[in-house]
Amino acid sequence: MTTLQSVPALGTHPASGSLPSRAETRDQLSRATYDLLVIGGGILGISTAWHAAQSGLRVALVDAGDFAGATSSASSKLLHGGLRYLQTGAVKLVAENHFERRAVSREVAPHLANPLTFYLPVYKGGPHGAAKLGAGVFAYSALSAFGDGVGHVISPAKAQRDVPELRTDDLKAVAVYRDDQMNDARMALMTVRAAVDAGAVVLNHAAVTGLRFTRGRVTGAELKDSTDGTEFGVDARLVLNATGPWVDHLRKMEDPNAAPSIRLSKGAHLVLKRTRPWRAALATPIDKYRITFALPWEDMLLLGTTDEEYEGDPADVSVTEADTAQILDEAAFSIKDQQLSRDLITYSFAGLRVLPGGPGDTSKAKRETVVTEGRGGMLSVAGGKWTTFRHIGRTVMNKLAALPGHPLAEDMEPMNRLPRKLPLPGIANPNAVAHRLLIDGPAPGPRMAPDTARHLATHYGSLAFDIARLANENPELAERVHPDAPEIWAQVAYARDHEWAETADDVLRRRTTLTIRGLATDGVREGVEKLLAERD
Repeated sequence: MTTLQSVPALGTHPASGSLPSRAETRDQLSRATYDLLVIGGGILGISTAWHAAQSGLRVALVDAGDFAGATSSASSKLLHGGLRYLQTGAVKLVAENHFERRAVSREVAPHLANPLTFYLPVYKGGPHGAAKLGAGVFAYSALSAFGDGVGHVISPAKAQRDVPELRTDDLKAVAVYRDDQMNDARMALMTVRAAVDAGAVVLNHAAVTGLRFTRGRVTGAELKDSTDGTEFGVDARLVLNATGPWVDHLRKMEDPNAAPSIRLSKGAHLVLKRTRPWRAALATPIDKYRITFALPWEDMLLLGTTDEEYEGDPADVSVTEADTAQILDEAAFSIKDQQLSRDLITYSFAGLRVLPGGPGDTSKAKRETVVTEGRGGMLSVAGGKWTTFRHIGRTVMNKLAALPGHPLAEDMEPMNRLPRKLPLPGIANPNAVAHRLLIDGPAPGPRMAPDTARHLATHYGSLAFDIARLANENPELAERVHPDAPEIWAQVAYARDHEWAETADDVLRRRTTLTIRGLATDGVREGVEKLLAERD
């Protein structure tokens, strides 16, 4: 393992095209008046900033923490049509979700998403019968125009060959369907990069301390840079509150009497080492509405999720012992005990779904997006899901353009003039990228390891060649950060200079997979902090 002492010093050899410094970005934000200030760097805010910049607006985006630092990097990592929505008759919604899912995974970000086969086991005494689920997965695939094959039913023996830890006691049949999965943090970062490429100015770790008003209307925000305490402000013709679980906190800055508009639902997940390879995922019905997932992801196994109302401080959300027990107990419906040992858990995380305010069971609530305008003219957007992040960005922009008499409406390029399937940076066939990395490799020295080449190709696409170039110029950067993970030190340098990484957690949790693998050791963390400190 690379030690702290041998971590390469890059401060004197910055990569070309590095990001502006934080001071330069703060100065840029302070000097201009922006058409749109987006507060909140989760996927809703990021997608809106991307679409707004593409439509010709001058856009600023800020977040109190890291981009995708909260719920947007704590999802189930799925791009999916929403099989459970068929239970409530939401056929149109499923078809729309499928369209967005396939657009992202096939045309917008094929380098960041990959198809995944799902097995839906039907057990004796379960909430659904084999015939019903067989018809359900057929209808599900039909709503995707059979673009991923035809949903069907297979035998337990066939399913167990692909999922060796599948329980077969009282297993009657297995329904099969297809969706896609992703690394949500990487998808969010590439969308930030797309927004910047379109002209947006972005800054993470910059918390809003107050709003600016002009004749009663919100016209900007006061901010504080959490990295050094610098205070500054941003002026804007329109402010969008996209702060997710904190949306009502910001609404109260606009209007202290603003009534609560949302409720929160906690979704907890566990990450475990796999005892054997899985070639498919499990989606096991728990009751009429809920499904628990077991997903092969990043060479690990991702289990979850829970769905319960949350009323505490969003910053304090965490996985409790009760959450862990529930996830393992529900997974045990369809997974053998040896795969569910607590000793295999490497990481746990929880995110907060933002739901429209109102009564009822959160597991039955619609995952709809709501856009409202406050008394000071600030727009607030809440809700939605990862699969439809592009659609949500377009929806917010269309609502903005439709505001009667709004000063931005006449300046906007109509959204229908924009290409419908703008690709994210790095778009490429990941198999071709991995092959090139293996053939070209860093030289002199050993060729790049196959798992590293594959990891770079599926997390950066063609931008992986920039990382390989760093490793080629400084062979120490070609070393693994930890011997049990595919990441190399060049990724840390790249995250620092090109991906807005400010803290060790930015790198370990969201730019790489080291934390979720349980490999963010003290030595690794110190090495990452050392490289980050060498920023020019």
